[in-house]
Amino acid sequence: MSLIVTGSIGIDSIHTPTAQANEVLGGSGVYFAAAASFFGPVRLVAAVGEDFPEQYLEVLHHFGIDLSGLERRSGSRTFRWRGKYHEDMNVRETLAVELNVLGEAPPLVPHHYRDSQYVFLANTHPNAQMELLEHFPDRSLAVADTMDLWIETERPALLKLLERVDGLVLNDAEAMLLTEEPNLVRAAAEVLNLGPSFVVIKKGEHGALLRHGAGQIVLPGYPNPNVVDPTGAGDSFAGGMMGYLAATQDVSFNNLRRALAYGTMVASFNIEAFGLDRLKQIRRHHLEQRLDEYRQMLDLGP
Repeated sequence: MSLIVTGSIGIDSIHTPTAQANEVLGGSGVYFAAAASFFGPVRLVAAVGEDFPEQYLEVLHHFGIDLSGLERRSGSRTFRWRGKYHEDMNVRETLAVELNVLGEAPPLVPHHYRDSQYVFLANTHPNAQMELLEHFPDRSLAVADTMDLWIETERPALLKLLERVDGLVLNDAEAMLLTEEPNLVRAAAEVLNLGPSFVVIKKGEHGALLRHGAGQIVLPGYPNPNVVDPTGAGDSFAGGMMGYLAATQDVSFNNLRRALAYGTMVASFNIEAFGLDRLKQIRRHHLEQRLDEYRQMLDLGP
């Protein structure tokens, strides 16, 4: 298995209705890689500035992430985000963003990473995603994430990317924006017409919808009463999903369904603390235990 993620590393300051945390390790690449590490090795391509704290490198090492593709740029600063969650934690407000290294050239892909077969292009400019994709000629599966900004401002580039990837992960609002279709089921079908062989539409606490050429399923979220910080939930969901797919080397419809369930479990732990604090406390067997509970919850009987 060779799973790689290209994505951001950030320093977040987060306000929730009950608590706040300053200078927390975050970023799409970080949450994804930590989640995927429960299933096997994961490589990370990302850039940070000279201000990146040494103790955060120790956190990444805790998860066994291959950091050969991490660039620490002298004279640059690390991406920073400050946000606030409302009483309804599905509602998030961005208070400040400092792009810093994210506004610079994308990081280089180490030559020995180019044999990576399972590729996840975390959210960034679609032209950068396309450029990074070219580094992995032997890939078995390439999946991309995106956001409303690129759908609104870079649609032609995004549409070209979708012709090249096997899967797309995005949330419900983004799916409707991309397809101009208010019905999620029809929106999912329309995404497949744009090129990918499958699409996963995240619906926050309400779970996810998978549309594939072989069919579609909807999985509910895990009913967790201990939501502390939803930041990174979508990225950890994607990391769990891709980690399982890479570990099993099976991208069939039935295995994608299982992968979504594992992604849901990782995300359900991630939201129980700020940053990666909760994921640092668990091991694979904790995911399996929660998955057993989830299966029982979904058992409809005879």
